[in-house]
Amino acid sequence: MRVISRKPLNDFATRYPAWKEAINEWWKKAEDADWNNFADVRKTFNSVDAVGDSRYVFNIGGNNIRLVGMIFFKIHKLFVRGVFTHEEYDSLNASEKIKTL
Repeated sequence: MRVISRKPLNDFATRYPAWKEAINEWWKKAEDADWNNFADVRKTFNSVDAVGDSRYVFNIGGNNIRLVGMIFFKIHKLFVRGVFTHEEYDSLNASEKIKTL
């Protein structure tokens, strides 16, 4: 799977250096993946949630990090929309979630 873009992951790891290893592990697994559907994604990341319209929320780092991405299976691309701590994600208001999701 081609993961676009690394910048939100790097920005998050800069803000929260304790989670850098978890972010890099997620990146490596996603880049190495060959997903064709949501079931394939669940085999790699069993805590991922499909939230509709090609959007998925990954729980990373022992459920401490939320990564929001859009997956387009036919072209094998995952677009990172945002990376948040669990608390940051939960505190997003409805309009912020719409922009991210």
